[in-house]
Amino acid sequence: MTAQAPGGLPMVVPTEDLPPRVRIHEVGARDGLQNEKATVPTEVKAEFVHRLADAGLTTIEATSFVHPKWVPQLADAEALFPLLDDLARTKGTHLPVLVPNARGLDRALALGARRVAVFASATESFAKANLNRTVDEALAMFEPVVARAKEAESAHDQVHVRGYLSMCFGDPWEGAVPIAQVVRVCKALLDMGCDELSLGDTIGVATPGHVQELLAALNEQGVPTDRVGVHFHDTYGQALANTLAALQHGVTTVDASAGGLGGCPFAKSATGNLATEDLVWMLHGLGIETGVDLGRLTATSVWMADQLGRPSPSRTVRALSHQEQ
Repeated sequence: MTAQAPGGLPMVVPTEDLPPRVRIHEVGARDGLQNEKATVPTEVKAEFVHRLADAGLTTIEATSFVHPKWVPQLADAEALFPLLDDLARTKGTHLPVLVPNARGLDRALALGARRVAVFASATESFAKANLNRTVDEALAMFEPVVARAKEAESAHDQVHVRGYLSMCFGDPWEGAVPIAQVVRVCKALLDMGCDELSLGDTIGVATPGHVQELLAALNEQGVPTDRVGVHFHDTYGQALANTLAALQHGVTTVDASAGGLGGCPFAKSATGNLATEDLVWMLHGLGIETGVDLGRLTATSVWMADQLGRPSPSRTVRALSHQEQ
């Protein structure tokens, strides 16, 4: 099945003061599938990642080296990662993986992973629910993990470390999150050696003004925009509006999930991620390059929806593939 937009759509109308190109950090294979009730077979996951790469995505988060007790859907990380080796070798695809602790990092490095991510929280409640630690205890746990990752670098073989930060805009237990609180944890992650940050709107409560206010506050405290990516959930239908606000501020890395898969197993009010197809439709309409073939990407999400036994929640996937609501 090849999905194509109606002729000439979206109409390309560039807007001033937006980046010419955006790097999409695809999270469907990890953040999307970890929230599924059923466990997807390893071979299906591998094909999913290959199809995403064939659609033009260059950064695809592959899996998580977390203990199977906590995320059983990703218990096959050791079996999956070698099945993706050809993508790194032949396409140069970046395949970041989540490493929650030193043990997870060692497992990932042993398989040749060179892009890893740690997962912190801006709030005490979520740090307790997700990591069973305070915010500062979690940061103390991650510091040697990041240091160890950087020690694994060589002159020609660097290890890139991403710092995810959850609950940047609101918390289901604590409500609104003070911007200064978010900035403090962001700076701590960068100070310990993270190469980039991903600001997570885990429960989807952000609005565009809030996004720009946080980005401005980070800049004021010495955090450059080119070290920041954004990760929006569409709980209240604000994900694209928030993304545009981030682009207007100069952000060029946006997280998204093919077909809108995912949520957060530790925050029940978190619904699906921003769908990659919806993001690509908007970016292409703005004349922003992504390198993504929207038809191939849509076909991939339709295929994955068939594997999961339900339609994709992405509006663009449904429109281009005529899926039933």
